[in-house]
Amino acid sequence: MTKMTNVKALEFVLTNCADLPSEVTEKLNAMKTSFEKKSSAERKPTPTQQENMGHKQEILNLLADGNQYTITDIMKGVPALSELSNQRVSAIVRQLTLSGEVVRVEDKRKAYFKLAD
Repeated sequence: MTKMTNVKALEFVLTNCADLPSEVTEKLNAMKTSFEKKSSAERKPTPTQQENMGHKQEILNLLADGNQYTITDIMKGVPALSELSNQRVSAIVRQLTLSGEVVRVEDKRKAYFKLAD
């Protein structure tokens, strides 16, 4: 089941309600066009996302030596991350894990991260 969007709802009304006044039809078409334009707009990354991209590259540079690191080790190894919280660094590393660039390894219930092969 797909999500009912505003565009789909307006298309449904326009195709299934033939007895609408012309003013209403014009207004609905204008609304539909507006929603389509809004959804297709190119979005720039937020400042936080841009900052995180730089942090990701620094983390990848640290992990390039092939060793396994905990989040705390990563924070100590990359000076720029020292001002960030443990949770934020963990979220950045998780994004790298989901993208397949980093692998998470558990040893004795402790999470280690290393560069993917």
